[in-house]
Amino acid sequence: MNEYNKKGYLLQGFRVFRLKDAALQEIPFHYHDFHKIILFLGGEASYIIEGRTYPLKPRDILFVSAGEIHRPVTVPGKSYERIVIYVSPDFLAKCGQGKCDLAQCFHAAREASSVMHAPPGKSHDLLFHMDKLETVAHQQGYGNELYTELLFMEFMILLNRAILDNELELSSVSCDRKIQQILAYINSHLTDDLSIDTLAETAYLSKFYMMRKFKADTGFSIHQYINSKRLLLAKSLLATTDIPITELCYQCGFTDYSAFSREFKKSFRTTPTAFRNSST
Repeated sequence: MNEYNKKGYLLQGFRVFRLKDAALQEIPFHYHDFHKIILFLGGEASYIIEGRTYPLKPRDILFVSAGEIHRPVTVPGKSYERIVIYVSPDFLAKCGQGKCDLAQCFHAAREASSVMHAPPGKSHDLLFHMDKLETVAHQQGYGNELYTELLFMEFMILLNRAILDNELELSSVSCDRKIQQILAYINSHLTDDLSIDTLAETAYLSKFYMMRKFKADTGFSIHQYINSKRLLLAKSLLATTDIPITELCYQCGFTDYSAFSREFKKSFRTTPTAFRNSST
C-alpha cells in the first residue's frame, strides 16, 4: 500500500480548524481512520468521495466517513475556504452512548449524499454553530477544553436534527454507475474472496477496463482499496470483540497473518496485539 494512501493521525477526540488556500497543490486520493466534516465557506472547488464527484457551493457540508477514499479538486488561482472537523469514531460513540447515535449523520450521508447543502433561514444555523466551535476551540481560559467539548456535542446534535428534519438539501453528483456497483459489492463482501474475475463478472465489465476505470475514479487499485477496507474492519473488530487475532485476520479476508500484521502496523503505527491491549 502506498504510504500516501492513508493521511493524518488524530490523537484526541476531535479537532476543528479553519483553512483558506489560494494555491493548493494537488492532493492525492487518500483516506483517514477518523471521520471528517467540512463546511465549505467559499471559493471554487469540487470534492471526490468514493468515486462520486460533488461540485461545491458555499454552505455545503461534506461528510467523509472513516475509510472513505477522497480528495478535493481545486482551481488554480481560486480560493478554497472551509472549516474542518476531524472526529474519532470511538469518541463520537462515547459521546452518544446510551442517549443517541451522533454518528447518524455519517450513516445518512452514505445512504443519501456525502454532500448536503445548508440553506440559510432554517431553525438550525449550522454555519453559526460550526464557526463558534472553531473560534472557541482555539481560545484559552477557564474551562475552555470542557466548553469546546460541549459546543462540539451541541453542534453534532443540531447537525443530526437538521438531517432528520429534512432541513439539508442533497447536492448534485456525477459518478460512473458501474464503478459504484463494484464499490458497493466490495463493501458488502469484504470477508469474501474478492477476485478480479468475480468483480468484473458482477458488473459485466472487461477486467482490464474495470481495473483502469476503478483506478481513475478512486485513485486506488482494486487491491489497495480492498486491503484498506479490510484493515479498517480488522481495527474495528479488534476494539469491539475478543476474537483471537489470528482468527480475526482470516475473518477479515486476509490469507496470511504475517502480511496482515505488517500492513496493520504500517497503516496504524501499532501492531494488532498492541492496539487491542490499548483498547481494553
